[in-house]
Amino acid sequence: MSFSRRNFLIATGVVAASTSVLSACSSGSKGDSSGNDKGPKVTGSKTTEIPVGTKADSTGPAPEVSGAVTGGTIYSLQQFDMDHMDPAQIYVSTEGAITVPIMRGLTGYKLDAKGNATLVGDTATDAGTMKDGGKTWSFTLKDGIKWEDGADVSMDDVRHTFERLFASFVTEGPRYVQDFLEGGDKYKGPYGGKALDSIEIDGKTVTFRLNEARVDFNYTLAMRGYSLVPKKKDTKEKYDKRPVSCGPYKVDVRNIGKQMTFVRNEHWDAKTDPIRNAYPDKYVFQMGYELVASTDRWIADKGNDQYAVPIFNEIAPERIAQVLTKPELKKRVLTAVDTVTYYWPINTTRVKDLEVRKAINYAWPHQQLQTIRGGASTSEIATTVFAPVTPGYTKFDLYGVDKHPGGQAAKAKSVLKAANKLGYKLVIAYQASDSAVKSAVAIKNALEAAGFEVVNKQVDKSTFYTQIGKIDNGFDLFAAGWSPDWPGGYSQFYPCWSGDNIGDGRSNYAQLNDPGINKAIDAAAKTADVEEANKAWGNVDKMIMEQAAVVPDYHSIRNYLYGSKVGNVIWDSGNTCVALTKLYAMK
Repeated sequence: MSFSRRNFLIATGVVAASTSVLSACSSGSKGDSSGNDKGPKVTGSKTTEIPVGTKADSTGPAPEVSGAVTGGTIYSLQQFDMDHMDPAQIYVSTEGAITVPIMRGLTGYKLDAKGNATLVGDTATDAGTMKDGGKTWSFTLKDGIKWEDGADVSMDDVRHTFERLFASFVTEGPRYVQDFLEGGDKYKGPYGGKALDSIEIDGKTVTFRLNEARVDFNYTLAMRGYSLVPKKKDTKEKYDKRPVSCGPYKVDVRNIGKQMTFVRNEHWDAKTDPIRNAYPDKYVFQMGYELVASTDRWIADKGNDQYAVPIFNEIAPERIAQVLTKPELKKRVLTAVDTVTYYWPINTTRVKDLEVRKAINYAWPHQQLQTIRGGASTSEIATTVFAPVTPGYTKFDLYGVDKHPGGQAAKAKSVLKAANKLGYKLVIAYQASDSAVKSAVAIKNALEAAGFEVVNKQVDKSTFYTQIGKIDNGFDLFAAGWSPDWPGGYSQFYPCWSGDNIGDGRSNYAQLNDPGINKAIDAAAKTADVEEANKAWGNVDKMIMEQAAVVPDYHSIRNYLYGSKVGNVIWDSGNTCVALTKLYAMK
């Protein structure tokens, strides 16, 4: 999902039933406060399970946080604002994380005290009922759920939420539901007055008829992209700027690019919500802080910054050693192994020569980039698309990265020369941030040493993924990242590497359309045996790397510094972010 599109883990493409247990990463740790341990590693980190909860698990209120108090304000210091706030357009982790307090879907992730997740019914009474081997799914809406204006969440709202996904203005969000629903290939959305027959309403129950078995469809619906939207308040394109809440908070003030404030939604009933607590009176998200600036404010821990937490802004690489070696600072650090792999897709419609793409991989300055990020405490160098914490991960290294982490300029140049491509021009897009600028310089130097001509182009952070998501974006190489959208290998590989998912706003950034890979993705998605499916997904990973359609850069280790008066800072293993609705402001 973007800075990592969405964050999840895989167990298999298809599992036995809706009550099965699916594996996901949950390796969060604060470490000890002495500063003596070296922190978690990606390779070897344990995986835990994300089970489907019972109807009782889906009943609110959410479990109380031990020691939590009500009141006060939680602040956040962020680099940039959200590109999208319309759930149908949300396919970026920061957007998904920041909207947990205001948006609710049919299903969602309930956390225990340690941040471990269980799939439950959110606005639905349970996590769904599957029939026909997964081709039919039904969900019943709870009573007592209201919008921020006091109106009931209705079945018309539920239908409208899913039908509006097909509207022409929805270009950035996930496409699973649109692809899965029968008749979705011909449906144009509800604004012309037409309904989609494969969405059936009976009383307070909605039934989805799918064009193929999807036993993980209830996990799909837990994505923020499928949060509910009120039919009467749908402002179409304008909804992106001001969504309507049925969660514990609502948008009060939004000054785009500068600040957004959430205040309490007085019409939210905790008894309907098994997922969210609502301790602070207000959340204030402040934009425009580069990593050093935000880190220094957290280090100083003065005034309102004592109540501040990050969503995206990790500890600045320049401050990692300072923070992690001082016990008084380290005790205020949340460290978690993420499921994401950050990588650089190579635009295969522009860089068509396989040998050129291989040369880019050979030349890549992995070690230099890791140093810029702050060293091994922040990331692990990647050789694969899959992260090591993912079931199905298969270790391989086609381009000698482990032995030559600094890159192989001479080998890359020899590959280019043999292909008669010395001086090949690459246009590289990167985000306009301090750390991205440093990385772009290192990449340019390494590739030019290998015989490329490199042009670096800055792209605004807030619209970066919109820009690189365009078919004719004018770039050969760009930073991206992904972790599975829900526990299934399909959601790792179909969105980013299937030729069927090429288009404006889609996430196959490399525009890879390889028949063998397409076929392997389809076959793996239909493999019922867990062990065999995991092998199949590992093979898909290797096939992508054989085509050199991407440079895997690193697997992430998150380090979040926060204020001394923020209580219960834990990792949300369902949404892979700081658990905003579990925080409280200390008195």
